[in-house]
Amino acid sequence: MNIETETIMSNRTTTRTAYSKMKTAIVCACLMAGLQCATPPTAVGQNGSWTVYDTRSSDICGNNISALAADAKGVWAGTYQGLCRMSGTSWMDYSMFNQKLKDQSVNCLTLDDHGILWVGTDDYGVIEWDGTNWTEHSDITHKLKMKFVKEIVKDQDGVIWIGVTLGGVVSYDGHNWEKYTPDDSELLSDFVLDLAVDRANRKWITTNGGVSVFNGSRWTGYTSANSGLPDDIVPAIVIDKDNVKWFGTLGGLARFDGQHWTVWTSRNSPLPSDQVNDIAIDENGLLWIATSAGAAVFDGLDQWVSFTSKNSLIPAGNIYKVACNGRGTVWFGNDARGLAKLTGFKMPAKNTSHNPALQQGTAVADNGDTRSSSRNFSSEPSDEKVRIIPHLDEGYITISMESPVALVSFINASGKVVKTTENYMNNQHIKINRLPKGMYTVSVKTERGERKIKFNLK
Repeated sequence: MNIETETIMSNRTTTRTAYSKMKTAIVCACLMAGLQCATPPTAVGQNGSWTVYDTRSSDICGNNISALAADAKGVWAGTYQGLCRMSGTSWMDYSMFNQKLKDQSVNCLTLDDHGILWVGTDDYGVIEWDGTNWTEHSDITHKLKMKFVKEIVKDQDGVIWIGVTLGGVVSYDGHNWEKYTPDDSELLSDFVLDLAVDRANRKWITTNGGVSVFNGSRWTGYTSANSGLPDDIVPAIVIDKDNVKWFGTLGGLARFDGQHWTVWTSRNSPLPSDQVNDIAIDENGLLWIATSAGAAVFDGLDQWVSFTSKNSLIPAGNIYKVACNGRGTVWFGNDARGLAKLTGFKMPAKNTSHNPALQQGTAVADNGDTRSSSRNFSSEPSDEKVRIIPHLDEGYITISMESPVALVSFINASGKVVKTTENYMNNQHIKINRLPKGMYTVSVKTERGERKIKFNLK
């Protein structure tokens, strides 16, 4: 366990104890005084409606949201005080049905294709709930040392894969259990943070030492030393409909298409923080990103919207979990201030002017402050380092530069400007699949000046 991990675990223990005492005091006070909880804060904005649930305004069982699983009827929320569910407008505390969940830290929740809820806990390993019966795997949990279960997924063969913090990866086919650790496999670290299964049924396992991929017989490892992964601590992974992998790291958001890596940080995009805790993909293919300083939604190409406590009702501070229900509702779990629900959001048209902080093209300064990307781009020659990175098979390029924002123009062999991208942000995609093949001059203008680079579109 590294120093950062020890600090996280210590802080979680302290926070869990403090909030358990707080909840007990609030419940006792309400019972004695016969008080009713206040109405959850709600706000209807220009783009969606927000509602916030915490222990003061609702019957949610805890303010520190450690796991989420959303469906069409509501949401399951795991907290440091157990498991609860909201259906419609009512909350149900499931600790009353399973005492092992009482004041138990629920770390992960997964709804499988049969409607079974898989619950990963700190002390009791994996628990199943089919809507009627609880199945506890206490014996195997003790035998395989499956404390601090961090993630549970089901693969294409119906095998359950369980990521265990300080315990590696465990598979369960309904009869047999098998454990993988760095001692008996090529798993990069036994500190597992997240899991996902791709189209080829390969298991992608993120850890605090990089990303391991297992195809059933062979292991592959990706780290910041041998790939474009920006940081070896990787709390989150999702795989989109095109089988592209998206990683949340402590160094930003990373995209990997099997060949090329692209990275977004708070310096080259409106990402609120480089610490990405969780990612979810909605029914429209939008990526919803939870960070240590708010959340964001990203179309995967060039459009962003950021959410902080200054421009929405999302709780201030660390957004630890995010989940989508497939019907336009997104849930955000804060690690100390409850749960926020967003409904009715639509990605705005590009370059909207009602809120400059939400525009496509917003730049984020090194100190985290947002500022408009409307710049005076210079035409003077510049010695700025600029590099074009082609992704011809995917039909786009990215440009790496020292400045955060640029005006990019494509000039053909006749000297005509055939394509312009205003407010281009470092490492974003520029589609070139409709440009005729040939030699181009790419002009990259920033505040520092202009660089011209020859580019052959073969």
